[in-house]
Amino acid sequence: MPMSASMPDPIKWDDGFLYLLDQRKIPFEITYVKCANCTDVAKAIEKMIVRGAPAIGIAAAYGVVLASEGGPQEIQRGIERLSRTRPTAVNLFWALKKMENAVSSFLNETMEDDWDAYVPKKLLKDKLLITAQGIHEEERQIEKLIAFYGQSILSQNCRVLTHCNAGGLATGGIGTALGILKIAQKMGKEIQVYCDETRPLLQGARLSSWELWIEGLEVIVICDDMAAFLMKKGAVDLVIVGADRIALNGDTANKIGTYNLAVLCKYHDIPLYVAAPRSTIDIDLTDGEAIPIEERNPDEVRTFGGIKIFPDDISVWNPAFDVTPNGLISGIITEVGILKKPYEESIAKAMVASVNFKDIQRAGFE
Repeated sequence: MPMSASMPDPIKWDDGFLYLLDQRKIPFEITYVKCANCTDVAKAIEKMIVRGAPAIGIAAAYGVVLASEGGPQEIQRGIERLSRTRPTAVNLFWALKKMENAVSSFLNETMEDDWDAYVPKKLLKDKLLITAQGIHEEERQIEKLIAFYGQSILSQNCRVLTHCNAGGLATGGIGTALGILKIAQKMGKEIQVYCDETRPLLQGARLSSWELWIEGLEVIVICDDMAAFLMKKGAVDLVIVGADRIALNGDTANKIGTYNLAVLCKYHDIPLYVAAPRSTIDIDLTDGEAIPIEERNPDEVRTFGGIKIFPDDISVWNPAFDVTPNGLISGIITEVGILKKPYEESIAKAMVASVNFKDIQRAGFE
């Protein structure tokens, strides 16, 4: 039986502090890390205490709020520090830009020069907190729409494979890829989910399976190298993953191993869908070749369960993400609907489309 009735909130603002659920300790320990300043938030992002592109953006927004206690100059330093934490997740830079714009708007309304001397810091912090909370709430609502549109691709009885964690832990709401599965089940569909364990940090085994288990879905964990054989056996109807950055042509960066799955899906004639908010689309990139790929600490590969499995003298390559070419993607599920090929056209239309929040009510969300 599930451990609890509901998922713990991964991001909480309380009494002037940011509390982040420590995702390194899930599923066996539920603890929060208190962030009292912007540097605390930056370190939490770097250490994977908080992870997932939308959640990173939300946490960074609150980090700017904490930086505001030092005034506009400290805010700028804070934004620069946060921007260095995770290079691939574009939601981080999207959220920081929104916070930077909120600062500029406030300052333009209040004064023209000598900011640190005259800006009422309490009012500035209040303004930024409202902006950060707005980003957080908007993400929650957007994910409901992604789930509503996405569940339409699932048959009444569906076997789904997912990779890494694109659930509420990674987003601050119900999740993107996993949100679709949760809502599909609540709408009466029979969903069986295979979770790739997702080496080297095991986000699929530790996080996704736990999220889905809590929600009462039928979930099975597999090693990453079992997916091909599972597909050959005809046990997978479709694959749904999240995204950390999407180029204008539909090329998509996601957790390392996603490209493997896309190639396998092509060979076995299985559709692969990407679920992500429009904030994950990088309007400055025409294709995926320019997406920066974060390379992480080699010790993530050298160790398993805290135990070293090969000598330090042996080299390691540890990219955190790979890029799936648009030709291998069956559709991109966003808050304005499911985007199809040619992605240059559908993405361009989606970026200017209005969000129909009435669809949330139609779906029966609370």
